[in-house]
Amino acid sequence: MQDSQPGNQGTYIPAPARMREAQAKDRLSSQASEPKLDVVLEKAIEQYQIREFSSSLAAFQKVLNNYRELQDMQGEGMALSGMGLVLYAMGQYAEAIAHSYQALAIARQIMDRRIERQALGNLGNAYRHLNDFPKAIEYKLQSLNVAREIRDRRGEMAALNNLGMVYKAIGDCTAAILFYEQGLRLAQVLGDWQVESQIWRNLGNAYHAQADYIKTIDCYEQLLKLTQRMGDRQMEGQILKNLASACYSLGNYEKAVTYHRKRLDIARALNDYRNEEQALESLGVIYDSMGNYTLALECYEQRLAVAKLMSDSMLEEQAIATLKSLCYLVGDYARASRY
Repeated sequence: MQDSQPGNQGTYIPAPARMREAQAKDRLSSQASEPKLDVVLEKAIEQYQIREFSSSLAAFQKVLNNYRELQDMQGEGMALSGMGLVLYAMGQYAEAIAHSYQALAIARQIMDRRIERQALGNLGNAYRHLNDFPKAIEYKLQSLNVAREIRDRRGEMAALNNLGMVYKAIGDCTAAILFYEQGLRLAQVLGDWQVESQIWRNLGNAYHAQADYIKTIDCYEQLLKLTQRMGDRQMEGQILKNLASACYSLGNYEKAVTYHRKRLDIARALNDYRNEEQALESLGVIYDSMGNYTLALECYEQRLAVAKLMSDSMLEEQAIATLKSLCYLVGDYARASRY
């Protein structure tokens, strides 16, 4: 089971419009040079969103230097907060923390609550990835409180989701679920499918960790519907895998087979050999558990054929070993000798 990006898996990241709203809502400037800086700032945000992190960081650094020359503390705080976000996405957590602390100090000095909320959120995310969970919780709770005080519902939604991830990381799934459920309600009210789908996935993972497979299935079925509406076939295949896993854990082998078959169809449609091979292996294991050795052998043989297409010698050896083992189990020694 997986939480839902390098270095920041599962973390809610604002889309460009949200980030602009959070960092620069109603921002007006009297300096003639600032409209150009605003263009560069927006470009930095867009580059971040398409994962061009080095370019984004350079753009944020450029506007930071200019805002400092203009002695524009709000612009400086916005740029520092943006740099903290990009550095976090790049996995440079110490640098992300340093820039976010600077942004936080400026935000509190000029009493800009939106920059304050973003900086606090950045700090919470970075400390979570450094496994400093007490600090992560401290800053995320502060971010949540600020978001609620200024009625920033998207910021509140982000803080709730990320708090859930912190508590899940420390093994307190009950607390994680409480935060996820609050974030989920906000996502649904705001009509944000992207965040709603992320929270459904996180909830499913939390229930899975508690071995509550019925609720796990409920969450992933909701996630599956959203993913199908968004047309993300790769993600649909991953969700089907997780649904099959939960059904298998409940002993519902027929349902697990159904989900894996759908996953297999998607993998083949996408020419995704890796997921095709994994789906065939999973189907073979389930059929083996059901005592349907004919279908198990059929799946394992198809898995071997895919492994050969992948030119993966180690995978071929594993597939052959599995086939031989099952052939010996059913007493088909002649067939075993062919592999």
